[in-house]
Amino acid sequence: MINLKIPGHEPITVAHVTFDYNGTLAVDGFLVTGLKERLVALAKLVEVHILTADTFGLVRAQCQDLPVTIEIFSKDNISKKKKAYVEKIGGETNIAIGNGNNDREMFEESRLSIVVMGKEGCCVKSLLAADIVVNNPLDALDLLLNTDRMVATLRT
Repeated sequence: MINLKIPGHEPITVAHVTFDYNGTLAVDGFLVTGLKERLVALAKLVEVHILTADTFGLVRAQCQDLPVTIEIFSKDNISKKKKAYVEKIGGETNIAIGNGNNDREMFEESRLSIVVMGKEGCCVKSLLAADIVVNNPLDALDLLLNTDRMVATLRT
């Protein structure tokens, strides 16, 4: 668990972190260098979920031996499927991380959300729905592993 005490907010208990894959954790299907170690460290604190349509068909190979749950969805209605997944695990204890239009509903269902403006950019609607914006997935994971940074960003 990650327990956040952010001045001006109710305490937050994080049990799950859900990630989009392509455009968020991966570029053209390949994990961004340096993520594996951070994902392993994060998985010692919370349950880590990767939700994807797996456009490039590489998510299982790239995440082999990582302590994560991978959910691959068919390419239709992905937004609704990601939202339903977050509802099932409990959005009030989830932080969602993504970049695409199909991540917006997952953001809205989650307690906190982080949009990644990586090489693919990010959807403006998801950007506006997010609580935090980062430049790359390494920064997103570093926020979760060093929560004082997140507190500094979100406090009132």
